[in-house]
Amino acid sequence: MIPVPGFSGKRVAVFGLGRSGLTAARALKAGGAEPVLWDDGISSRMQAEAEGFAVEDLTAADWSGFAALVLSPGVPLTHPKPHWTVDKAKAAGGEIVGDVELFARALAALPEGARPKVVAITGTNGKSTTTALTAWVLKQAGLTVHMGGNIGIGVLALPAPTSAAVYVVEVSSYQLDLTSSFAPDVAILTNVTPDHMDRHGGMEGYVAAKARIFANLRDGQTALVGVDERWGQGVMKRLPGAVPVRSFPSSLAEEGGSRSETDGGAVAGRASPTGFDDAATPSERLRCPPSPASGEGIVAWPSGLEADGRTIDLAPARSLAGRHNAQNAAFAYAAARALGVSHEAAVEGLLSFPGLAHRMEPVGRLGKVRFVNDSKATNADAARQALSSYERSFWIAGGRAKAGGIDDLEDLFPRVQEAFLIGEAAGPFAARLGETPHRISGDMATAVGHAYHAAAATGREEVVLLSPAAASFDQFPDFEARGEAFRAAVLNLGATPSGHG
Repeated sequence: MIPVPGFSGKRVAVFGLGRSGLTAARALKAGGAEPVLWDDGISSRMQAEAEGFAVEDLTAADWSGFAALVLSPGVPLTHPKPHWTVDKAKAAGGEIVGDVELFARALAALPEGARPKVVAITGTNGKSTTTALTAWVLKQAGLTVHMGGNIGIGVLALPAPTSAAVYVVEVSSYQLDLTSSFAPDVAILTNVTPDHMDRHGGMEGYVAAKARIFANLRDGQTALVGVDERWGQGVMKRLPGAVPVRSFPSSLAEEGGSRSETDGGAVAGRASPTGFDDAATPSERLRCPPSPASGEGIVAWPSGLEADGRTIDLAPARSLAGRHNAQNAAFAYAAARALGVSHEAAVEGLLSFPGLAHRMEPVGRLGKVRFVNDSKATNADAARQALSSYERSFWIAGGRAKAGGIDDLEDLFPRVQEAFLIGEAAGPFAARLGETPHRISGDMATAVGHAYHAAAATGREEVVLLSPAAASFDQFPDFEARGEAFRAAVLNLGATPSGHG
């Protein structure tokens, strides 16, 4: 645990007692504060009471007595409207913070020579894989590494800081909204595509939340920005000295489209102030990264990198297939190099990465059919990465659809041999697929059975791909449970389990 200083002897309101809330309360108490906890759920309040915390109905509390409000990232700060605790804290003149801000303050309070290094990763897609991959590379290089945040355990539950340690933390837009002093040594923005706009008041607010990861960087700290989308390019323009990470070649170039090397990636050479044609579809924007000739930085190819003036072959890395994983590897490589890891050690770490559960995870094989679990693909942009990795696939998709559904995946439908649809989105997805072969399977076990028999009937080497392009909450508590249901259904068919990664 990381004790939080600065609130000794002071009452601090904590609302939302999920993983981050309870962890923050424990860290505050360890630092001498008097946390006062509340949650709408009775079971959460009972757990807090069982741990000996003061539990008080904050609707009736005297907020003038609180030094701060620690808000769970799952609770609205501004949109669709501020939570009632936010209104009360502001009326009383109290500050509103989250667990990542408390983490930042705990490290900042240490003597300069005793502070650990911090690598922080955010982005719409790829942040969990990049976080796990970065932690792996650093650990394989012999560093003491603690990984957490929005992945694994809450950031304040990580081991107490030492000067030799490196914290590798995944941070969400919700968490960043609650920060004011967070200044990681390496800050990474993997990409930005439309998501969570209801919580940020639109795309502008969402991008601004993501960009907060760079707000407090000082000389000597490193900013790495994915610039495959126009929003990332916009962030990059405001960060002199940041390192751009590009994917190349783009699908447009592969399909014969033309593009100027100086237009910053505009569709078919049509320049705009943002670097992209504002009339281009989201699909076009995703498919048109800047040319590697357009500036310094790192270029991710489908099976390798161009970095430090060297070519890094990722073909031997079984868990890093596809352009999107090459981009994840680019961020991890650059972060490791920024922290002093040698080129050779960084590459060795990349090639030995075992993979991340539920993200392009091979789970089994039955005859000539491979099964891949990409349950973490909870939106179309994430599913695009998986579908793009295979020339042919038998695709399991569906769940609780997000805005736009699978509209932006239409260019990949020809790669889908047949789709097997589950959950609430089965009907709408079926309508959108049109002439693409598909059937409504309904539930996971049925979809896995349907997909296997269809794939096996071809007599070819085939892939059954779970990449839902939708949230899991209609049938499962989270994407992890959905992925495990897929794994169980695969193994129940008699498939031979794959080694993780």
